[in-house]
Amino acid sequence: MKTKETILNDAQRCLMCHLPACDRACPTGTEPSGIIQSLHLENEEGARRQAAARTQCLTCEVPRCEQACARKHTDHALHIREICRTLVAEASHSCTLRTVDELPAQTPDLALSFCGVRCQNPFFLASSPVASSFDMCRRAFDAGWAGISYKTISFYHSREVSPRFDSLPASRPATFGGFKNLEQLSPRPAEENFDILSRLKAEYPEKVIIASIMGQTEEEWTRLARMAEEAGADLIECNFSCPQMVRQGLGSDIGQDPELIALYTRATRQGSRLPVIAKMTPNIGNMEPPAIAAIANGADALAAINTIKSITRIHTGNFSSYPDIAGRSAVGGYSGRAVKPIALRFVRDLAAYPPLAGVPLFGIGGITTWRDALDFLLLGCTAVQVCTAVMEYGYRIIHHLTEGLSTYMQQQGYRSVDELRGLALPHIVPPEQLDRNRRLHAVIHRRHCIGCGRCHLSCQDGGHQAIRLEGLRPEVDKSRCVGCGLCTLVCPTGACRLEEETSVEADTRSRKPISGLRKIPHI
Repeated sequence: MKTKETILNDAQRCLMCHLPACDRACPTGTEPSGIIQSLHLENEEGARRQAAARTQCLTCEVPRCEQACARKHTDHALHIREICRTLVAEASHSCTLRTVDELPAQTPDLALSFCGVRCQNPFFLASSPVASSFDMCRRAFDAGWAGISYKTISFYHSREVSPRFDSLPASRPATFGGFKNLEQLSPRPAEENFDILSRLKAEYPEKVIIASIMGQTEEEWTRLARMAEEAGADLIECNFSCPQMVRQGLGSDIGQDPELIALYTRATRQGSRLPVIAKMTPNIGNMEPPAIAAIANGADALAAINTIKSITRIHTGNFSSYPDIAGRSAVGGYSGRAVKPIALRFVRDLAAYPPLAGVPLFGIGGITTWRDALDFLLLGCTAVQVCTAVMEYGYRIIHHLTEGLSTYMQQQGYRSVDELRGLALPHIVPPEQLDRNRRLHAVIHRRHCIGCGRCHLSCQDGGHQAIRLEGLRPEVDKSRCVGCGLCTLVCPTGACRLEEETSVEADTRSRKPISGLRKIPHI
């Protein structure tokens, strides 16, 4: 039986196929892809529940699923049978796991209110290519998304380039580490787009429709806002932040100028009584001044962040950047997993700023799993919007987002999403408030050490020269170790850990492990 860490790492190699060959090959109809994809998207509890109901893997003699696995065409197939068997055994026999029967009887309610508008859950599609047509939005609603911020509507005529996307890959094939785009606004006429919103609202009255708009003059902002309300939108989102517009005074040019934000927010408010959301740009040092300008002039809520101005890489043949458009490129918007830490920083700044206390906040930026979404909620967001992960995996991820969040809330005893909001804010403090008397040191756990020497190399060249090698055995010099934690981050097996000394001067030191520093995640 494989270890938990091994099956997690293997599941991360899954290609997330649309019509998985492993499902079609399984003679018992187990559909192992559901289990694997749940693990891939960090929905471990969902994977266990599925595995517990599919015990056929325990008696499978010929793993046809592995023989059919598409991953074998890139290197080697996933060990699907072993992954399923490990989870089945764990779900059936482990006393440490909380089964469904052991969870609190009350199911958490994912519904919430945003600016007085009821939302079925906190998950929305961001204004982007993923919400840019009637059929796309309809499929998203059918999949379970609570609402959409429709691709920005304007009277400005966008002429797109081809190609318009680039990505920096993560460690796994066909996975975005970061994503660059040069796409602008909706290419459809404003009247056609508002007709689409009207039809969506008529067919899905319980779903939330956000009209994202961008004008070039005060008159255009007012007119677009009026048309959004007439179309039946629930909320208006002012796009003050698109980083790849070709004219000055549009997109992120507005978001960097509090005076322009004030002007266009007032213009939007003149055109509609609907709640107004100001979508902020991260291409600025401090987001609070433009956010204050928006709220002071009629905005009811904020959304952060839009994409970050970027150049991903340079073509070494013709020296263009990517995406390469006939030998040229341009600065574009960066999104995906790589921007999440930056998005969280801005979200925290807004949520913790006293003049903005109580202002509803949409969190955007790098949300791929329910754990990502939880981070935004804990830092003060009311709801979240997702784009790049949908472009990568499709609308289907909503199941893993809602199931993962609901399970976490159930296990922790939270009854509503509102109870999670802002719980992390008191724990993010100015540097001068950190405990600078605390001292940790590294400990090497022999049972997990494989003698790779990574901890020694990093400590020697990037740390405090506290780890030496005795053959292939790393040893920690406690007199040099300052507890920086670098070794715990590079160790591939979790053998390096930090422990706290209860008395620095004592000859005999009792230690306790510090949680949250192991590199390998737990199932």
